[in-house]
Amino acid sequence: LLPTMSPLVSLLLVGLLHQTTMAVRMDKLADRKMCGDAECSYVLSMASAVDDFIAPDCRFINIKKGQMVYVYSKLIPPDGAGVFWYGSVYSQRYVDQMGRTGYFPATVVKETRTFTDNTVRKQTTDMDFYCD
Repeated sequence: LLPTMSPLVSLLLVGLLHQTTMAVRMDKLADRKMCGDAECSYVLSMASAVDDFIAPDCRFINIKKGQMVYVYSKLIPPDGAGVFWYGSVYSQRYVDQMGRTGYFPATVVKETRTFTDNTVRKQTTDMDFYCD
């Protein structure tokens, strides 16, 4: 099949295959999470970073003290304490990080505004912890 394809199509297919093999499955941080909707796409709350956090791997995001953080979900470990939250940063100073989403410790932020009290608890999946 490849010899009859144009070089451009072959190159695109090889590139797509290469990208799909780059995903890395990481260990699960929790089996359950709390979200604002079934897809975990609504913002649960806003928080202000009270400390810096350097991401230890690709599941996490870097956070600088003073940044605003949109919280989309909160992981629920077996003991019930929400140790890690999932969100994205917002700051005019760190515009290069805007739009990136990932996990961060709940202890490095202080919630400043809650958008919903109606939450959905759901199972996490392996896809919640993939890195690409």
